[in-house]
Amino acid sequence: MSPPTTATATRMPNDRFWEHKTLDELDGEEWEALCDGCGRCCLLKIEDEDSGQLFYTNVVCEHYDNDHSRCRHYRDRSLLVPDCIKVTPEVARTQNWLPDTCAYRLLAEGKALYDWHPLISGNPDSVRAAGISVRDKVISERYVHPDELPEHLAHWLDEVDN
Repeated sequence: MSPPTTATATRMPNDRFWEHKTLDELDGEEWEALCDGCGRCCLLKIEDEDSGQLFYTNVVCEHYDNDHSRCRHYRDRSLLVPDCIKVTPEVARTQNWLPDTCAYRLLAEGKALYDWHPLISGNPDSVRAAGISVRDKVISERYVHPDELPEHLAHWLDEVDN
């Protein structure tokens, strides 16, 4: 499969497939079109050992391409980063690390896509215009020591109005 891009969304049929298919019923092209390209899943996260609460940082995977808002090595990402989890319908239904704005998570929870999602807006840049994208808000993990992650909590994620 090719890397998910918001450009993929503009090639999709106008039948609003996500409204009448379950995540398990989507074909590969439809699945990839659901990705809005926000990059939030590429952010490094910290889990509080006591509470289990998850915190996002502004530190992004070293393979994230900030200029194009996607993984540089999408096809090989799991080989290059063994911790990189492929989003599947099961992951969307069970994992709390997916952002609450994620189309996969929203649909798994029976919720509608936001108006800024490219499949709704028809505009591949609407994710960035809505302030949802991590583009230009992150630093590569190549420049941050793992012990410094707590100093890089992404408080701006809490400020975004969905």
